[in-house]
Amino acid sequence: MNNDRRAFLKFGLAGAAVAGGLSQLLKVSPHEFNEGLTRKLLGARREAPTFPRDRAREPRANGDVGLDEEVADWSLKIEAPGLPARSMSLEEVKSLPRVEMTTELMCVEGWSEVVHWSGTPLRHIAPPQAPEYVSLTTPDKSYFVGLDLESALHPQTLLAWEMNGQPLTSEHGAPLRLVIPVKYGIKNIKRIGTIEFTAQRPADYWANKGYDWYAAL
Repeated sequence: MNNDRRAFLKFGLAGAAVAGGLSQLLKVSPHEFNEGLTRKLLGARREAPTFPRDRAREPRANGDVGLDEEVADWSLKIEAPGLPARSMSLEEVKSLPRVEMTTELMCVEGWSEVVHWSGTPLRHIAPPQAPEYVSLTTPDKSYFVGLDLESALHPQTLLAWEMNGQPLTSEHGAPLRLVIPVKYGIKNIKRIGTIEFTAQRPADYWANKGYDWYAAL
């Protein structure tokens, strides 16, 4: 092992030990400590790198929770405190300002792929004075993701209906999925059925299984 590699490992272990110690002193979990630190240091200022479109490839279709049944009569349901619930058809969503971007989809399993996405920023459906959190669920409610409002309204957070210039396929989340390149793939929920703006920190499928709720890259 060379000196640079040894120094890197030593620094990483020391940093983990410090973070663990501080989290104990502050009486929060390591996940909560890491989330707070990431939000303070990076927050909404950080943008994910973008790439030339010709580097885009089809990513693995990891995860099929919430995709078992085709949705014949799909609509996007939007809920927020103090406002009536509303629904949007795919055509109504697609009428919102369109954005295209080529970013990297990164999986917690260790693989990644550059993908070209087309969609509209989620912030275009947010109500004025939105509360602190956003919950997104599949139509059958079996897969669910929680986001802090800052991440949900990030300019690169898209409601996407196309991948690499083609409409989404079922295995990749048709008709509408989330693309949030500052988070790991577990936050990029496929086939969104409901988006709820809420003051309560929402449940998250993988956080319930022990993963980091914030899941920032």
